[in-house]
Amino acid sequence: MIGINENYLKLRAGYLFPEIGRRIRAFKQEHPGAKVISMGIGDVTQPLAPAVIEAMHRAVDEMGRQETFRGYDDSGVGYEFLRVAIVENDFAARGVILDLEEVFVSDGAKSDTGNMQEIFGVENVVAVADPVYPVYVDTNVMAGRTGGEGVSPLRAEGILPSDRGQDARATKKQGQDARATSGGQYAGIVYMPATAENGFVPAPPERPVDMIYLCFPNNPTGAVASKEDLARWVDYARANKAVIFFDAAYEAYIKDPALPHSIYEIEGAREVAIEFRSCSKTAGFTGVRCAYSIVPKQLKAYTRDGRAVQVNPIWRRRHTTKFNGVSYISQRGAEATYSAPGKRQVQQTIDLYMANASLIRDTLTKLGYAVYGGLNAPYIWVRTPKGLGSWKFFDLLLNKANVVCTPGAGFGPAGEGYVRLTAFGLPQNVKEALDRFARL
Repeated sequence: MIGINENYLKLRAGYLFPEIGRRIRAFKQEHPGAKVISMGIGDVTQPLAPAVIEAMHRAVDEMGRQETFRGYDDSGVGYEFLRVAIVENDFAARGVILDLEEVFVSDGAKSDTGNMQEIFGVENVVAVADPVYPVYVDTNVMAGRTGGEGVSPLRAEGILPSDRGQDARATKKQGQDARATSGGQYAGIVYMPATAENGFVPAPPERPVDMIYLCFPNNPTGAVASKEDLARWVDYARANKAVIFFDAAYEAYIKDPALPHSIYEIEGAREVAIEFRSCSKTAGFTGVRCAYSIVPKQLKAYTRDGRAVQVNPIWRRRHTTKFNGVSYISQRGAEATYSAPGKRQVQQTIDLYMANASLIRDTLTKLGYAVYGGLNAPYIWVRTPKGLGSWKFFDLLLNKANVVCTPGAGFGPAGEGYVRLTAFGLPQNVKEALDRFARL
C-alpha cells in the first residue's frame, strides 16, 4: 500500500488566492460589463527593459549556431558571467566582498526560500513574522517541522464549511491559539507579531529558535529594517547558533540611503545568514525566471553530536542534484540588467512603480485610511475602516469599487483588519482605482 506524506494534509494555506479568484469570477459572471482593477496580486505589468530584450535576442541567435550553442551549464550553479556581475554590482558596490562559489543562480526566490529548508534537520524550531509570506510556513509544514494542524481562516470564520463537519467554533479550537480565527497557525512554529506598534519589524523571540525567516523590504507590510534592527537579529542568531533566511527580493525599491540592502552589510552576518534575491520584481522577470541565493562559506550548521559542518557544499550538492540550472537565455538577460543601459532602464521601471506607491499612499491617507509601507517597498499595508474584517473589506471593495486587494488575514492572524495593495499596476489603472476608493 503506497503511503502519502501526511504533512501535506496539514496544509490549509491554499485557500487564499483560489478563494480570491473564485470571488472575482463570481462577481464577473454577475456583472459582465464591470471593469475590475487588480491591486492585489504582486505581479509586474511593465515590459522587460530594452537592454534585456537585446541581450536575450543575441542569446537566442547564439543558440541557433553550432559554434555558440549552449547545453547544460557545467557548473550547475549559474554561468560565471552572471555570478561575476552579481558579486561586483549587488555586493562589492556596497562594500560586501563575496566569493563566486557563494552565489547560486536559480529560477526564483520563491523556489530558493522553499527549497533551502531541505538541507536542515526537521527537528529545528522555525520562527516567522506574523503576518508572513505563506511559502515560508507551508514548506516547513510539508517537511514535517510543525506539530499542529493549522486552521483555515475561511473555515474558522464560517466562510467555508469545515471538512470534518465541525462548526466554526469547533474548528477554531484546533489552532494553537484563538488568534487562528483570522489565519492558520501551527504548534511547531514560533510566530513573531509584526504590528503597527513595532513598526512591523518583529523583535527576536525570548526563546531560542533555529531557523529564522526575515523579509525586508517586507511582503506583505512594506516595512523595512534598519541596520540596528538587523544587527539585533545577527547577534541573536550568533548567540543561539541559528540561521537567518533573509529574503531581499525587494531591496531595489529601497530609497533611503541609510537603510541596508543586504544583511551582509551587518558585521558577523556571513556566519549566520543566507540571502535570497530575484530579478522578478526588479527587472520584470516574473515570466522569464532568474534569481539567486548567497550561501557564505563561513556559515555552519551542526550534526546531532555537535559537529560543525559547512552549509555551502551541502547546498551545492542539493542544488546540483535537483536542479539543472536557469536557461542561458535568461541568464544573459539577467546579466544585461547590470549594464549601464540596463541599470538605467530597470531604475525607470522601479521609479514608475514607486510613483504608484506614493500616489496610493498619499491618496488613501487623505481619505482617512491608516496606511503603512510604500516608501521603500512596492507594497502598501492598509488598515480596514470601521472595524471591518479583511475579507469583508475585500468584498466591499470588489462589489462597490470593482477593485481587488489581498486580505491581510491570508498572511496570518496579525494580518486581520488589514489589506495589502501592490504598486505593480499600470499607472492609469492605479489612478482609476483610487478614484473609485474616493467614491466608496
